[in-house]
Amino acid sequence: MIQLQHITKSFGDLQVLKGIDLQIADGQSVAIVGASGAGKTTLLEIMGTLSLPTSGELYFDQMHVNTLSAKQIAQLRNARIGFVFQFHHLLPEFTALENVCLPAWMGKKNKAKTEARAKELLHYLNLSHRSGHKPSQMSGGEQQRVAIARALINQPMVLLADEPSGNLDSQNKQELHQLLFQLQRDMQQTLVIVTHDESLAQLCNRQLTISDGYIAHDDVR
Repeated sequence: MIQLQHITKSFGDLQVLKGIDLQIADGQSVAIVGASGAGKTTLLEIMGTLSLPTSGELYFDQMHVNTLSAKQIAQLRNARIGFVFQFHHLLPEFTALENVCLPAWMGKKNKAKTEARAKELLHYLNLSHRSGHKPSQMSGGEQQRVAIARALINQPMVLLADEPSGNLDSQNKQELHQLLFQLQRDMQQTLVIVTHDESLAQLCNRQLTISDGYIAHDDVR
């Protein structure tokens, strides 16, 4: 599903990734762990085409991303990749339903079908009663579940999550962890998570440890 060959990434004189070779199979759940500043989020952003590598090759579902135009990369990202971040980034002026619909509307998908799909996702996530509510009217856990529904609206092949439970209390954190893996099973998705949470990393069937810009360990369970 995702293949990286000799990926490096520099910011000025600072080289964050120093040569990453990695393949992630369809349907795998992968945790990326390591110390702060090791390059975990940078690696995730390159996988998700949010950031381009300084050098190296990126393939997504056998598509050579390096050869695509900026417009084609944006279309690929919108259609095939879902993102969940530590902070939900919901738009405060829109309802839960509208926030979920936004990526599909940006992709110019049918309005009625998009809203129907959004309602299905909110129902699946036990949020039907919040569909007309704005983010300020929801708890932190509810807001993060709306963000997950938004990530899933275009039926992506891959779900990328960066510290998805880092801003939640212990109860909401545990519920979110269970939800992510339930979604992966039910929707047969590839899941890649950057996390400092050891309990979340242990739920994945593969764990990558990033150290000093390299993959120091690759543990498959």
